Amino acid sequence: MSKTKAWLHAARLRTLPLSVSGILVGTTLAAIQGFSDHIIFVLALLTTIGFQITSNFANDYGDGVKGTDNEDRVGPQRALQSGTLKRKELKTGILVSIFINLTLVAFLLVRAFAFDFPEYIFLFGFLGLLSIWAAVKYTVGVDAYGYRGLGDIFVFVFFGLVSVLGSLFLFSKFLFPEAMLPAATIGLLSTAVLNLNNMRDLETDRKAGKITLAVMLGASMARVYHLVLILGSAVCLIAFMSMYAHSFWQWIPLVAFLPLLVHLNRIYRVNHPGELDPELKKIALSTFLLALLFYFTYYFL
Repeated sequence: MSKTKAWLHAARLRTLPLSVSGILVGTTLAAIQGFSDHIIFVLALLTTIGFQITSNFANDYGDGVKGTDNEDRVGPQRALQSGTLKRKELKTGILVSIFINLTLVAFLLVRAFAFDFPEYIFLFGFLGLLSIWAAVKYTVGVDAYGYRGLGDIFVFVFFGLVSVLGSLFLFSKFLFPEAMLPAATIGLLSTAVLNLNNMRDLETDRKAGKITLAVMLGASMARVYHLVLILGSAVCLIAFMSMYAHSFWQWIPLVAFLPLLVHLNRIYRVNHPGELDPELKKIALSTFLLALLFYFTYYFL
């Protein structure tokens, strides 16, 4: 494998659509309130993609160094695990991606707030640093929170609340209470992706000492938790739409839940952890589809 392919593999491009879903929804919520800015939109997308790539590099590095990614792993091989990238190379990649992230955050904050709102620049600068910290500390270090069953909380907060409400605020400079509902929708679906990943890796994580929420719950209750996450996300979105949908077309985003219903039936029928791997793509793409449909039906209608 060439170095270019190795880096693309480590970046895990299939995870990127999920990462931009929150920005699409936050941008749409801002448009509902009468605010839009194409440059902020593009910079926010690039920033969240940068955070996701940093997280993917760091997860590859952290799990590889700890030995969690080994020959027993069910999912696809990681870059460090397979030897396509060395430890030093991956560490350098993390540092370079962090530098790019900081640059993107700086441009985004200057565009969003200029120098008229210095307090917001400091606040969002801190959130940017916190997002980078969360991306790295999921698996890196002796106190990695992903090894302590806290990954689900962080994913809900950063993929849902910070991504959606943060992007909304970049445009509008204020929040409104109902925005919590679609933010929770994206957060719960993103958490479902992590939970399914942890369900797939449950036995290997347990052996390696990686304590995820799925490990703590066990296979049976992790399935119930998964059901609650997806149905909870649907309830939150329906609650928002009941207040803001003014036409039949604005209920169309619920179509994205149809493949998720098939998915839920599927996970209760699998007998081997490896059969869960294809289901990851289904949740991630369904979440992205939901965000796109939400964007097009509320931003333009």
